[in-house]
Amino acid sequence: MDSLETIGEHIIHLSGQLNCLERRWLALIAEFDRRKGWAGPGIASCAHWLNWQCGIDLGTARERLRVAHALEQLPKIGASMERGELSYSKVRAVTRIADAGNEDALLMTALHSSASQVERIVRYYRCAQECEELSREERQQRHRSLYHEYLEDGSILIKARLPAETGRLVLNAVEVALECLPRPPAAELKIADGSAHPCARRADALGLVAEGFLAEGPKAQSGPERQQIVVHVDEQVLKERCAGRCEFEQGPSIAAETARRLACDASLVELAHDESGNVLDIGRKSRSIPPAIRRALNARDRGCRFPGCHHDRYVDGHHIRHWADGGETRLDNLVTLCRYHHRAVHEGGMTIQVLDDGALRFCRADGTQVPHHPPQLGGEAVWAAEAEVAGIDPRAAATRSFADTRVDYDLAVSALFSLRTKNVPAETLSAAIACPAAAPGYPPARHPPRAGIRPSPSPAPADAAGAGPAVR
Repeated sequence: MDSLETIGEHIIHLSGQLNCLERRWLALIAEFDRRKGWAGPGIASCAHWLNWQCGIDLGTARERLRVAHALEQLPKIGASMERGELSYSKVRAVTRIADAGNEDALLMTALHSSASQVERIVRYYRCAQECEELSREERQQRHRSLYHEYLEDGSILIKARLPAETGRLVLNAVEVALECLPRPPAAELKIADGSAHPCARRADALGLVAEGFLAEGPKAQSGPERQQIVVHVDEQVLKERCAGRCEFEQGPSIAAETARRLACDASLVELAHDESGNVLDIGRKSRSIPPAIRRALNARDRGCRFPGCHHDRYVDGHHIRHWADGGETRLDNLVTLCRYHHRAVHEGGMTIQVLDDGALRFCRADGTQVPHHPPQLGGEAVWAAEAEVAGIDPRAAATRSFADTRVDYDLAVSALFSLRTKNVPAETLSAAIACPAAAPGYPPARHPPRAGIRPSPSPAPADAAGAGPAVR
């Protein structure tokens, strides 16, 4: 039986090999994402592909992709990780603040600090950056504004200048809403509207934010009628998709198929009017899908039924045979679709077929069937891991510092800030951060204390023998 010391050395050696393989895996997924290798029916993004094919949690997959793309701009940190010297935990932290100017210093710091110490340095540095921006608050408040205008094609251009806090709230809301939006490739769905572009997705997400506030916001600001988008459409236009009235109330006209999509799951009011447009009769408001059927539909489908789509929020009930064409509002004629796939069925020309056993078949506009599962990979695509990592230094993953080292976090933040104005060698900064005694005459003037962080005392002067202060 191996001794505990031998087992420990094996663990360190294997950690270095794992770091090497992790770096190569990150390089692969960055390339895979950039070349859209994940694109396929029902696959919303590379993160969703990793979730489906590799069994990685969706949030974790998004973070891995962020790190993978960040490493493309940080070659030295990436090379160190490939040599097995840096763990993913350290790399994940430093990529939040790393750039070409501070890459060397952060690399040296990561090599001489534990993962938790690196996380703290990054967190405190970002906190100090935020404090530096406080003087701009008054100017931001004075110049805040928002306005809109209608463009020639009927779309609305919205421009806003917001204070940092308000703007961050808006962006956070949009980022959260982005997670609720599926994104199949436009080429696969034969939709040439640029829906997969990041800017287009953010515009869709902003619409979800507005919809969520109108549905859940304060009662005084969101009465029932104010939550509606009213569409006026002639009955003949809705049934035959011919020319005629089809427009938003006090807004631009829309396509007949768009009106059919909105009418799939909406409140309906029939208006009878004469040839001059005078209203003769107003019918009662009704739901195209009654509440009881809606509950049964939700219980049956539990989210979007499009193959591979897992979205269960912001979904619509879709009439497989539209009620305007005589389709009945029954469970066997209804299916739940997310907003993107609902749009793909109507405006994108996709069709849904109900098979004899009740299963659904989704077909593209060219008649080809959307498969229920992505193609499985394996065989020749599997790497021989042992051959790839055979040359890793057995001690590569070991942290290059004493076990009792305590990093001076205020000094670390000051050192990183000094890189923005001074040409300080990375080795000097690293020595000052990880071991102040090794950097005589250092540090530079400290950055102002970080908000909410107790400033640490300055290092004691060297004694008569020339020895520096102990590492805190």
